[in-house]
Amino acid sequence: MTIATVTSLAIKGATLLLGKVAIIPIIIVALAYYNYDLMDPENYPKVTNNIRREYDFVVVGGGSAGSVVVNRLTENPAWSVLLLEAGGHETEITDVPILSLYLHKSKLDWKYRTQPQDSACQAMVDRRCCWTRGKVLGGSSVLNTMLYIRGNRRDFDQWESFGNPGWGYEDVLPYFKKSQDQRNPYLARNTKYHSTGGYLTIQDSPYNTPLGIAFLQAGEEMGYDIVDVNGQQQTGFALYQYTMRRGTRCSTAKAFVRPIQLRRNFHLSLWSHVTKILIDPVTRRAYGVEFIREGRKHVVHARKEVILSAGAINSPQLLMLSGIGPRQHLQQVGIPVIHDSPGVGQNLQDHIAVGGLIFLIDYPVSTVMTRLVNLNSALRYAITEDGPLTSNVGLETVGFISTKYANQSDDWPDIEFMLTSSSTTSDGGTHVKTAHGLTDEFYNEVFESINYRDVFGVFPMLLRPESRGFIKLRSSNPFDYPLMYHNYLTRQQDVDVLREGVKAAIALGETSSLKRFGARFHSRALPNCGHLPLFTDEYWDCAIRQYTMTIYHMSCTAKMGPPSDPMAVVDPELRVYGVSGLRVIDASIMPTITSGNINAPVIMIGEKGADLVKRQWSPRRKRDNVTSDE
Repeated sequence: MTIATVTSLAIKGATLLLGKVAIIPIIIVALAYYNYDLMDPENYPKVTNNIRREYDFVVVGGGSAGSVVVNRLTENPAWSVLLLEAGGHETEITDVPILSLYLHKSKLDWKYRTQPQDSACQAMVDRRCCWTRGKVLGGSSVLNTMLYIRGNRRDFDQWESFGNPGWGYEDVLPYFKKSQDQRNPYLARNTKYHSTGGYLTIQDSPYNTPLGIAFLQAGEEMGYDIVDVNGQQQTGFALYQYTMRRGTRCSTAKAFVRPIQLRRNFHLSLWSHVTKILIDPVTRRAYGVEFIREGRKHVVHARKEVILSAGAINSPQLLMLSGIGPRQHLQQVGIPVIHDSPGVGQNLQDHIAVGGLIFLIDYPVSTVMTRLVNLNSALRYAITEDGPLTSNVGLETVGFISTKYANQSDDWPDIEFMLTSSSTTSDGGTHVKTAHGLTDEFYNEVFESINYRDVFGVFPMLLRPESRGFIKLRSSNPFDYPLMYHNYLTRQQDVDVLREGVKAAIALGETSSLKRFGARFHSRALPNCGHLPLFTDEYWDCAIRQYTMTIYHMSCTAKMGPPSDPMAVVDPELRVYGVSGLRVIDASIMPTITSGNINAPVIMIGEKGADLVKRQWSPRRKRDNVTSDE
């Protein structure tokens, strides 16, 4: 990020956070560096004004997978590729790690909300969970917290055991490494699990509070090792690794799309809302898409393939709008059935955590927004690319632990601790509360008394939920948001595991490593649960249904599987069953959700999916495990 770009951030972001401040010196810096910024080699890629009638490949969705796909397919100069993205460009604000939650419910967010359900999200407005999804080039990698977690090797071996050859851990590891440019020199030396030179920059945080290391020490007190969670062993504690470059967000748009903007065979169309996949009803071949840009309908054809990379909500929505989905449902909303595929929109999985597990401390070492975001920190960020603005909303340390419901002798933990030097109250009940969708009544009763206090938070996240949600069309109108049913905590196993995760989180706060900061649990009883004896199993069973946090990992809604699986939507080559010339490459193809934050696996799916496309259309090419660049 150039100084001028950060200056623009300071003008916009500092005003957003602090109101009017003395920003004249920063404006002067902006003017001084204006011409340099125009020559930034990482500047935004230009939108193609004159879209051709036909391309070899049309990719729908420029998110974490789609950005990778267009990069890799355009390596072949003989292939023309069009990327259609419903949103626009990233902004200077999106670059700044500490501001990620301020992007929720912005113009870069689809602003999805689930249908009201009694099983979870009872503390949210209308009992509806907020499902933030990126409507921007780079997709949700522009809005997320940049956590780079690959998942557990057993996740991928399980995918393979379901009848998906080529998706075992040893098969997918090279694709994780292919993307990676690991900036931690200690990790980079471990060439079995890490690599350098890829498009995606992975680095440690430039800024940590003393709590980050204290969390590691607390994990050791509880009997866990300090590990590389993306290496040989997942169980244990570690400082997070981030998709960050020189202290700024490294979205997939920045990593994979900006470097290819001068390739002649790559065209980009932003603010382009795809409404339908065009499928010949006789041959059942996908031959193009319809989309709306600037209020006008456009049609573009694909000589080879249409590739859906629109994500776990939009990809099944588009399949159903185009006649691929459960027959009865499509008939109910008046869509002619091209192929009866009962699994489309089903099998929805997500990671949830319990919010509000807050520990007060006696030392000013936590991430309190009013203390960290100021003119000095903005200047430090602009000049040295470090400091408080590189803090990832306080996320510093991760812990993977096994509850009594997991196999204690196996390295396949069932809870992830997201350990933060901040919490819901660190901004005084403004943006975090709004991003999470909490009601004013719930927030004020439970948290208002500790606004802006020094705290840390423990967010226990359920790694492998048994509960399954689903997505349905609201109507045949492509601009109507689909109906989304999360079904969180509808399986008792999920309640049991998450309850044990909460107990372990409370125990972590009782370790001497954290007690030396004066740590004490904020034990205010939650509304709707006050009638139960405090901190009993019955109380926690109630509490986890109140402040139920999605971690925004919607997935598995067009799952991959063998032909014998009636609920499989795509085959192991990611080709849609029943229709030729159509492939899905994004989080929706996961058979089961991975054990950890899913952005890294989605990027891996983009890498492997692109290779599968290449292998089909380049039959004489040497078929290495991971193909070389063209």
